[in-house]
Amino acid sequence: MATTATEATEPSAAEGNTEAVVVRFAGDSGDGMQLTGGQFTLSTALAGNDLATFPDFPAEIRAPQGTLFGVSAFQINFGSREINTAGDAPDVLVAMNPAALKVNLASLKPGGLIIADTGEFSKRNLDKAKYEVNPLEDGSLAKYDLLAFDISELTIEAVKEFGLGKKDALRSKNMWTLGLALWMFDRDREPIRDWLKAKFKSKPEIAHANIAALNAGHAYGETAELAGPLKQLSVAPVPSDPGLYRTITGAEAVSLGLVAGAQLAGLPMFFGGYPITPASAILHHLARLKEFGVTTFQAEDEIAAICAAIGASYAGQLGVTSSSGPGIALKGEAMGLAIMTELPLVIVNSQRGGPSTGLPTKTEQSDLYQAVFGRNGDAPMPVVSASSPGDAFEAAIEACRIAVEYMTPVMLLTDGYIANAAEPWKVPDPDAYEPFPVSFLEEKNGDGELLPYKRDSKGARPWVKPGTPELMHRIGGIEKAQDTGHIDYSPENHQAMTDARVNKVLGVKVPDQEVSLGETSGTLAVVGWGSTYGPIRRAVDNVRKKGHAVSHIHVRNIWPLPGNLGDLLKSFDKVLVPEMNTGQFKTILRDQYLVDAQPLTKTSGQPFTIAELEAAIEGALS
Repeated sequence: MATTATEATEPSAAEGNTEAVVVRFAGDSGDGMQLTGGQFTLSTALAGNDLATFPDFPAEIRAPQGTLFGVSAFQINFGSREINTAGDAPDVLVAMNPAALKVNLASLKPGGLIIADTGEFSKRNLDKAKYEVNPLEDGSLAKYDLLAFDISELTIEAVKEFGLGKKDALRSKNMWTLGLALWMFDRDREPIRDWLKAKFKSKPEIAHANIAALNAGHAYGETAELAGPLKQLSVAPVPSDPGLYRTITGAEAVSLGLVAGAQLAGLPMFFGGYPITPASAILHHLARLKEFGVTTFQAEDEIAAICAAIGASYAGQLGVTSSSGPGIALKGEAMGLAIMTELPLVIVNSQRGGPSTGLPTKTEQSDLYQAVFGRNGDAPMPVVSASSPGDAFEAAIEACRIAVEYMTPVMLLTDGYIANAAEPWKVPDPDAYEPFPVSFLEEKNGDGELLPYKRDSKGARPWVKPGTPELMHRIGGIEKAQDTGHIDYSPENHQAMTDARVNKVLGVKVPDQEVSLGETSGTLAVVGWGSTYGPIRRAVDNVRKKGHAVSHIHVRNIWPLPGNLGDLLKSFDKVLVPEMNTGQFKTILRDQYLVDAQPLTKTSGQPFTIAELEAAIEGALS
């Protein structure tokens, strides 16, 4: 849904107004928490608030109902000021069953509000959640505001006129809860009602039942005479530049960025993929964009997917493939083929927790070594990272540019948090982007012969479409001779071609590194990459307001690194590198610049919190 922002208004001083609120919806994986959160996000964006979301899925496709490992949650932080993260701790926790309460309670702020469905707090469900007594009744939640009522029964009552059975009626429970949340934060129901009518166009009775549940939840908030915790809060629109805005997830932004990159290069795009969490959404989105010259292919495995994409690049299209860590490992040999044949290829890695199957639905940044170094032989590849859902659009265009200008595969790193999270995105002006049109070799470039590995000033070889008259040439994974591309095993040639491939990648022109927040020298530089951008920025801003000389540097071009980065880092007394791995980027910075970069690592599957980073920064300063 796109909206148009006009001149910003100042936040109201009315009673009940607040700058920012964090809400977490949590329930069984079949309770529709992601859908509830997504629609609440839509209503929040339409209200003009800045926002950031964090969907948190269980790893099991369908865990046993009511169990602790089957809990699904959706967190949204929204407000009338700039929002950089999904929030450290919820102000409001909506717990649809005992397991949801148990898994998420530790995150709730003291004094926060719990909304619980008493209809699900049966003896059986309490046992599944490992509760010996009902926490809604034993006083253990005394430090929180508690609003507990039978949402299940209220939903059944709201939809009974539609003749649904109990099981089908309870499927509308998430809409009842959404209705209450919309009332709490003064949100308009009409966009949700329109969405329900469109979604269930072929089943109008289901649409009407869900709308009835939505309205009933909203009416409950309006009419319930409850003292204490249930209040209506007003969150004013955030000041924003005029323009067209929409909410966007990282997966959507990557998809649109890849299409934009192909358009800027003047090429059709071929995407070869294989389903894997959390990368599958890119295939889903691109499959809807055929009108932009996009061909999507769901292969039988990861190796087939990347090999098909390499074939498309050989044929003169922009080949793209996507996966997560395990699938990237399978693609490794074919990446080497793309490097040896020197064909443009974009490889998107939506990182997740590892190794092996690891944490399929959780986030991590542990594929950095794999991206920079993880292939047999000296096989250099440019690596670009996205820092937020919206930034993934720009990073994808950058990956496409490098791939076609330097005739090389490029890896684009996102992660589970970026892929699934959403934020408002100002739709950019297409005319603001400089095209990088491709030219194919159409005649012999040597003295009466074709030299398929003759390099230009950037070190890139020519791109030759198969079937071009008189330009037949050999291509493959065996070492090629300089210029001619003939098979050549000689030591001198392998040394020369290895050096040429390395120097081409190291010579990729990337922008100088800028400081995201703060000065270009000082006591401490906090250096991040990828999805740590939001919490680092907020933590550094908080510490700077206390008078400390701290700066935030966020690196997009992981390999090759920006030319000025070494001097920039050496202008600070200390360097702290937070990342969701065991210190991989820290090692690269130490290796390249001999700086004493100190790691701050986390591999819990959850993003850094602002509080964690703020404490680490203050510790480094002391």
